[in-house]
Amino acid sequence: MEKYQDESLSFEERARDMVDHMTLEECASQMLFGAARVERVGIQFYNWWNEALHGVARCGMATVFPQAIGMAASFDPELLKEVADAISTEGRAKYNMYQKYEDYGIYKGITFWSPNVNIFRDPRWGRGQETYGEDPFLTARMGVAFVEGLQGNDPRYLKTAACAKHFAVHSGPEKLRHEFDAQATLQDMEETYLPAFKALVDCGVEGFMGAYNRTNGEPCCGSEALLADLLRKKWGFKGYVTSDCWAISDFHLHHGITETPVESVALALKNGCDMNCGNMYAYLMKAYEEGVITEEMIRTSAARLLTTRMKLGMFDRKTPFDSIGMDVVDCPEHQELNLKMARESLVLLKNNGILPLDKKKIRKIAVIGPNADSVTALEGNYHGTANQYITVLEGIRAEFPGARVNYSEGSHLYKPSLVDSGYPGDRLAEAKGMTDEADVVILVTGMEETIEGEEIAGMEFGGDRQELYLPECQRELVKTVCERNTPVVLVNLSGSAVAV
Repeated sequence: MEKYQDESLSFEERARDMVDHMTLEECASQMLFGAARVERVGIQFYNWWNEALHGVARCGMATVFPQAIGMAASFDPELLKEVADAISTEGRAKYNMYQKYEDYGIYKGITFWSPNVNIFRDPRWGRGQETYGEDPFLTARMGVAFVEGLQGNDPRYLKTAACAKHFAVHSGPEKLRHEFDAQATLQDMEETYLPAFKALVDCGVEGFMGAYNRTNGEPCCGSEALLADLLRKKWGFKGYVTSDCWAISDFHLHHGITETPVESVALALKNGCDMNCGNMYAYLMKAYEEGVITEEMIRTSAARLLTTRMKLGMFDRKTPFDSIGMDVVDCPEHQELNLKMARESLVLLKNNGILPLDKKKIRKIAVIGPNADSVTALEGNYHGTANQYITVLEGIRAEFPGARVNYSEGSHLYKPSLVDSGYPGDRLAEAKGMTDEADVVILVTGMEETIEGEEIAGMEFGGDRQELYLPECQRELVKTVCERNTPVVLVNLSGSAVAV
């Protein structure tokens, strides 16, 4: 029996021995997000790329918890830890199923590239919804809770592997992120942008992901200051580091820091980026042959990556999580936890006496607005597929079975009219009529991921917002409804701040 097969040894020792039994090219093949099979030493195909921001994402049915910014509004780290534990349980269940049917594709693993502990400094940033807000302290506390929930408390194995991202000073603008240099003073780094990342190192987070942007002149996924000096040397981080997806090619294509793929690969690897989400590390062997990286650099990174996989039990006979089945996915217990977190995430900004609504007195309700019956608005981004969706409209109908509920979209989410051949405000008359006839109006406004999110291609602002107001068509709808004499409850569903 080889050392790497001996389960009595440490994961680090076994991983290093496994690497010593591999060729250099085989080691390099482990450093892309789609890691290759190496049958000689028992390595199966593995795709590292998976997401779990607020539920297991992008691979079918899962409990879809509130978006991260909503869960942060609970100010309840212990509740968030319960949510993350449920997510990791579902992650293991889905992983076990996919392994059974030999599906090793993307989003099928148990290395979750979550949480996002960037600081939501500019409220127009499209990805701010993925964060825990603008407060470094709250972000750190919530981030630690999420990591602890994902990784579990087994004395030997990780339940799933969490990843702190995006390191560092990644707060938009989305359209410029591949070329942007985030200039931050040392004080601002220490007080604002770094505390949450340091807290996650201290709690044992397994992975780190670099950011697309430069920070103070250096591309984050190849930054000596951030990765080599701070993360590895000063903070003592022992886990793996991955690039953001296709970020290493930005070094030469957009940042202009290097001139060739080989130079970009060398810069990233020299400063401690173990894995490339992308395809640049296909140049690793060429970089080695040209003498710009060493054999030991490749073997060290491969060993770190294999250590993480060993901590997850991928090379052992069994783990405590092997028997978790798909019956836990969106199970009643997780649905109840989801409901609890959803309630805690709600923020009541103002109440002039309308709430709570009196079911005995209300006979006719008008539910109006572009997000009133929108499933997309419920999902956030980086989301899974819920087993059942209940929109605001459906919820009101269920809650008021004795009332007449009328529904109008009222306006498009952001375009002037709802019908392509229509004129601006083509649903306002309907909104007026329903409002005048109702005892109360539930007006549902806001954003969703098609206009607020991560680098949306073709959009002028790439997923960010130009201003804090609602789109003009929604502002006109709000004005139209609120000018009438019927009481109005405004429900805003969005990932970032709205000036009302």
